[in-house]
Amino acid sequence: MSDPYILMLVALGVLAIVDLMVGVSNDAVNFLNSAIGSKAIPVKTIMIIASIGVFVGAVTSSGMMEVARKGIFNPDMFVFQDVMMIFMAVMITDILLLDVFNSLGMPTSTTVSVIFELLGAAFVIAIIKITKSESENLSAIWNYINYETATEIIVGILLSVVVAFTVGAIVQYFSRLIYTFNFETRPAYIHSLFGGIAITAITYFIVIKGLQGTEFYSTIKGFLSENNKVIILGNFIFWTLFSYFFVSVLKKNILVLIIGVGTFSLAMAFSGNDLVNFIGVPIAALNSYEAWQVSGVSPDVFYMSSLAEEVPSNLWFLLLAGTIMVITLWTSSKAKSVIETGVNLSRQGEGHEKFQPNNLSRVVVRFSMYINSGINYVIPLKTQEYINSKFEKPVIKLPKDKTYEMPAFDLVRAAVNLVMASALISIATSMKLPLSTTYVTFMVAMGSSLADRAWGRESAVYRVAGVLNVIGGWFLTALIAFVAASIVAYFIQLNIAFIPVLLIIVIILLAKNTIAHRKKSKEIQRRTYIERSELITINGVIEESSDHISEVAIRVNKLYTNVVDDLANHDLKKLKKTDKFVSKLNDEIDELKDNVFYFIKSLDETSVQASKFYIMVLGYLQDAAQSISYISRASFKHVNNNHKNLKRGQIKDLKEINNQLTSILGKVSTVFKKRDFDNLHEIIKEKNQLLLDVSASVEKQVARIRTDETSPKNTTLYFSILLETKDLIKALMSLLETYEEFHLSAKKIKK
Repeated sequence: MSDPYILMLVALGVLAIVDLMVGVSNDAVNFLNSAIGSKAIPVKTIMIIASIGVFVGAVTSSGMMEVARKGIFNPDMFVFQDVMMIFMAVMITDILLLDVFNSLGMPTSTTVSVIFELLGAAFVIAIIKITKSESENLSAIWNYINYETATEIIVGILLSVVVAFTVGAIVQYFSRLIYTFNFETRPAYIHSLFGGIAITAITYFIVIKGLQGTEFYSTIKGFLSENNKVIILGNFIFWTLFSYFFVSVLKKNILVLIIGVGTFSLAMAFSGNDLVNFIGVPIAALNSYEAWQVSGVSPDVFYMSSLAEEVPSNLWFLLLAGTIMVITLWTSSKAKSVIETGVNLSRQGEGHEKFQPNNLSRVVVRFSMYINSGINYVIPLKTQEYINSKFEKPVIKLPKDKTYEMPAFDLVRAAVNLVMASALISIATSMKLPLSTTYVTFMVAMGSSLADRAWGRESAVYRVAGVLNVIGGWFLTALIAFVAASIVAYFIQLNIAFIPVLLIIVIILLAKNTIAHRKKSKEIQRRTYIERSELITINGVIEESSDHISEVAIRVNKLYTNVVDDLANHDLKKLKKTDKFVSKLNDEIDELKDNVFYFIKSLDETSVQASKFYIMVLGYLQDAAQSISYISRASFKHVNNNHKNLKRGQIKDLKEINNQLTSILGKVSTVFKKRDFDNLHEIIKEKNQLLLDVSASVEKQVARIRTDETSPKNTTLYFSILLETKDLIKALMSLLETYEEFHLSAKKIKK
């Protein structure tokens, strides 16, 4: 094909589809978080509501498409060839960047990414054009970049973080004072007024403000502007009366209705605001191609002033984009990972914390505690008691097996999150500002979590660390987007042949990230976090611990074999890799110990004594993991410091020990996998023999030192490995003896 730009358009079309998929996977958290976290509505119903909202938002999103064409750079300063390179660089970078964040389960801003990608690509192309020009210097860069609009957008996005957090905290605080946690018992008039205000805000900002910039708005603009106050008042009266009827006559919960309407509105706001991030650039490229083709001018001299004009978006493109977004919404596993991150950071109760505390989070928490102490010092005690009574969580007496089916947060907070996020996003959309829906929804949720006292002393340092990690990821998004798009644009302008190479790289990286994410998801499903709904009996304890022992035996066996083989070959890279797997094993056992509290809480009354057994089992597993960890790190340090290889005799002894250990650990794994505990005694005998063999190897090394051993470093490493191997065997022996004793006692109870 003689026209390479046709191929570029085809590539951009395919990239747009992929970008929609990776973008929705990241942004689904924005409108599904509150409904899923509160468990107000069945998940399938939530998805249907959100899907309809996405469709409606897609149809009404045409007003936002101007941002991709002229919001960041001045198109009349670039020729057709330039803008196609810019658009190509933006789409390639955007897909890779968003997919990385999706794979990590981290919500990031698709708006920030596309803005900084446009900025970076346009900046590089502009610099190249200036350096080739004899009449321009670097100060002319501001003629190419629409810095006023770009600055306004960037400042608006940054301010949205503060505004969303503050608004979410204030509204949630007063909502909780009014509603308390016993919201079911509140008078009907409170439900009615809350429903009236909430649904009026949604209908006004979504239906009225959300239509600005679309074809439909011009026909009703005059009527709306002349009757603005009447419409708002009429809406409030209607929805207040409707809410009263809904609560008093139908005996339904108005908060559930608000969450349903709010999910629809936020999905619509997301689609209307963020669709530009996914298809705005390809549509702008299509508009550019159509204008250039009609001109009949060479692509390197045809300036793109036509992009500055308003061009209505193709409705079929919008509907196709909406369809792809909905399909992705239902099928994406990465979307579930991102949603889980948002829900965990805002949940009311304790549980597994994804993020580890850092120094900054500790300082923030301590500083907040000091401020809280100062405020309490000023506020009268009776006022404090009154406020605290409103935030007192009710003791819900449920069967013990229902303890961990509680939602992450209640309906009041879910409703506040949805209403306030919808309103803020819709205001920005009506002003044609590409506000980050991720920033707004996430920060509203974090603000409401803080105001609702969801971050207690047990969890605050972890939650703050999580928020800081996510916000840090946003700034990182901006930096990476700018730099990566700049680099990609530079290579494309060097030679257009780089485009297929870059597309192949995109395909490879997407495939690699997808495979890695699926593997990680399977690992998470296999590993047990003790946040279960079923009751744990003695048999449950046996099942739980047996799975852990079987898996740890296999992994310790593999890791010990790897260390011995890599040490024999003096292979530094493999020793380093093995050490990472050892660290992973230790982290997983630490997580199991961290969840002992939830495990004990979930035991039935007749099995409480089993908790001591389970704690001992985890202790022995940790001892075994720490032994293999010390062996791995000592071996890596020895090779990394370029010390002499171990002697043949030493390697031979280690391999013999490893062979015996492999045989025993294989039997241990099989016994616990098949639950065939009657053979434990035979394995314990084998372990005793292995312990004697290790002691014999220690004595042999002592004899070597007195005759021909010349390397003190080799001796230190060898003794360290043997002594830690003894500790490893002892830990496993203690584990088997404890398990045998527990198994025999359990059999007696059954009899």
